[in-house]
Amino acid sequence: MPVIAPMPAAHSAPIPSQRDSAEEAVAAGTTVDHLTETYRAHYRSLLGLAALLLDDTASCEDVVQEAFIRVHSARRRVRDPEKTLAYLRQTVVNLSRSALRRRILGLKLLSKPMPDMASAEEGAYDQLERDALIKAMKGLQRRQREVLVLRYFADMTEAQVAETLGISLGSVKAYGSRGIAALRVAMEATA
Repeated sequence: MPVIAPMPAAHSAPIPSQRDSAEEAVAAGTTVDHLTETYRAHYRSLLGLAALLLDDTASCEDVVQEAFIRVHSARRRVRDPEKTLAYLRQTVVNLSRSALRRRILGLKLLSKPMPDMASAEEGAYDQLERDALIKAMKGLQRRQREVLVLRYFADMTEAQVAETLGISLGSVKAYGSRGIAALRVAMEATA
């Protein structure tokens, strides 16, 4: 297999690249020194601008610092040193708007407050009452228990209970009243 060797470099004049012209534009436009001077001269006024748009000092300082960072990153695009301050002001305004939008969105997304819940103590008492009621229901006669469960827990009418159990409407009323009386006695005994 043939080996391909690189051609020897010919000594020729360097071709000006786009990078050289960009560096010349930076030299003519916003340099780091110019940005440093702008920072010293206008930091407080930019902080005041942010303070008019935002409400806390920390956010204002963050916005102004971020504006200077962005201008430094985009210094090749700002060719005219006279436009640096205008670019900084616009960046401060835009960053302040973004901060406000994030705050509003955060407020909208906050979870709703939890509804008032019973304390653990109340829950324990409720559980004890349920346990006592279940124990008292087990002590009833079978028909009394069936009538009370269908009537009050299944929320059926007396006619529906009678039809379901295959007994008369009078029997449903009799079993129901005797069952409630027996429950009352059993519950008072546990209290």
